[in-house]
Amino acid sequence: MRVKSPESLIAESGADLEGHGLKRTMGLFQLVCFGVGAIVGTGIFVGLSDTVAEAGPAVLVSFVLAGITCVFTAFSFAELGGAIPVSGSSYSFAYATLGERVAFLVGWCLLLEYGVSVSAVAVGWSQYLNELLDSLFGWQLPAALSAGPSDGGVVNLPAVVVLLMAATLLVRGVRESARATTAMAVLKIGILVAFCAIAFTAFQDHNLTPFLANGVGGVTSGASLAFFSYIGFDAITTAGEEVRDPRRNIPIAIMICIGVVTLLYCAVAVAAIGALGADAVGDKPAALSLVVDDVTHSTVGGGIIAFGAVVAIASVVLAVMYGQTRILMSMSRDGLIPRVFERVSPKTSTPVRGTWIVAVVFAVPAAFSSLDAVVNLTTIGTLAIMVAVNVSVVALRRSHPGLKRSFRVPLYPLSPVLGVAFCLYLIWGTGWTTWVQFAVFLAVGVLVYGVYGRKNSRLGATPRTGAAAEAARGA
Repeated sequence: MRVKSPESLIAESGADLEGHGLKRTMGLFQLVCFGVGAIVGTGIFVGLSDTVAEAGPAVLVSFVLAGITCVFTAFSFAELGGAIPVSGSSYSFAYATLGERVAFLVGWCLLLEYGVSVSAVAVGWSQYLNELLDSLFGWQLPAALSAGPSDGGVVNLPAVVVLLMAATLLVRGVRESARATTAMAVLKIGILVAFCAIAFTAFQDHNLTPFLANGVGGVTSGASLAFFSYIGFDAITTAGEEVRDPRRNIPIAIMICIGVVTLLYCAVAVAAIGALGADAVGDKPAALSLVVDDVTHSTVGGGIIAFGAVVAIASVVLAVMYGQTRILMSMSRDGLIPRVFERVSPKTSTPVRGTWIVAVVFAVPAAFSSLDAVVNLTTIGTLAIMVAVNVSVVALRRSHPGLKRSFRVPLYPLSPVLGVAFCLYLIWGTGWTTWVQFAVFLAVGVLVYGVYGRKNSRLGATPRTGAAAEAARGA
């Protein structure tokens, strides 16, 4: 139950243990683009069909429910990100409030949100790459080389390639990665706006009826799936050590990203269903390209959408992999995982070795698994993290009431309580099979902490006296 004070976390983030610190190069606009880059991708370009299949036309309600869940939790992330502007995100927030064991399990769950999800995103990129090749040249990569065994192939090489490309860009430096992410974020928003403009020309009211085609249960299941489309907004807080004026910019960027993304998702969902019908959209994995092809009676528009999807999903791979390496770096600083992840290159000011390890490790599930196999597990892991973040806000208010906060959760404590309630509601919608898988995953995490993390913890090895010892006893 030992905790690390916010002051200690901030102090440690300012001086890397290897002697080479991260550089503050990202401004507000780049941070917003980074957030949009981390969010908008596979969930809307590929996962929309699964969400529509569950909820029907009421997918609009599913996206709003998922968005509301994110808004309440975003308030908590904004307060914590402004108060503790470090790279560890929810892991560091839990370490400062809920204790080391809970913090380790939060970091363990972040392997689902960032690591496993980046594999899923890479699989989605491979699907749209084939759509693009088909539109441009009339051929696709053979199934044996563009899909895993569960999807009728042998190995998904494009998914591996996009992970290695992202790693190559990340190790070159944060400034270069931020520029690339900004350009891709602007492009993907433009592509989705263009999609809406085209699809609404063929909008038909009767395609939205019956609205609750699959009942309230369908809306709940759809909201749990739709939540996957929002995963990544908290990646903004992983950039805490590389953002200029983080106490101001992190909360603002989170709020802007959630608002823009929710409006965009609702518009895309309504436009797609209105143009083609819920049954048709729910039956097609690359639904947006096919909607445009159907409306324009040409493959040119669908090719443009496919190109936008390839760019959009690549930017998600880039942003999410960035977040994973920064979280592992924070855990490594604390001794809970091997030290290789904390080492920062003096030449590029990036964790080069950690980035390549992440790319290689998560290239394996990307090469051999399907998108459907990991979506629900990623979702429940992320929701569990968000429960911890909402609880952390309450705990930090109680333990450090005088801590400087650039943003405060509105309607406290109602807002974090509602955040927890909405997260638990969506967890319920993932189904019992996912609950069992997640329970096994957590059990493995507890075992890893007991065998390695607890023994190698630097906080545990540090003699605690005075106020620190008193705080540990109180926790």
